Amino acid sequence: MSNIYDNAYELEKAIRDSEEFKDLKKAYENVMGNEISKKMFEKFRDTQMALQEKQMTGQEITEEEVEHARQVVEDVQQHEQISKLMEEEQRLNLVINDVSRIITKPLEELYGFDEEQTQ
Repeated sequence: MSNIYDNAYELEKAIRDSEEFKDLKKAYENVMGNEISKKMFEKFRDTQMALQEKQMTGQEITEEEVEHARQVVEDVQQHEQISKLMEEEQRLNLVINDVSRIITKPLEELYGFDEEQTQ
């Protein structure tokens, strides 16, 4: 009988070897290899993190901060390399979400949370 952790490491390797991950890695390297793209992406990421941190600590997010975040998002969406990176990240996240649904299926079945009962 195989060890569940061995299977998890095999899954990690499969993700690393997947086209989705390879495409994401290439898109990330393209962004990080261009100083303008890199700075814009880091500004986007920092803005996201700051807002998430405020939200998690229960602090109010001001209208100014919302508008600033909206502008940062608009800027990165217009940048071809960063848009590609975000698109590739979404593709990999879909795969990871699908895998997560598959590996949590035994718990859903055990506790009766299958799709048939929720409909």
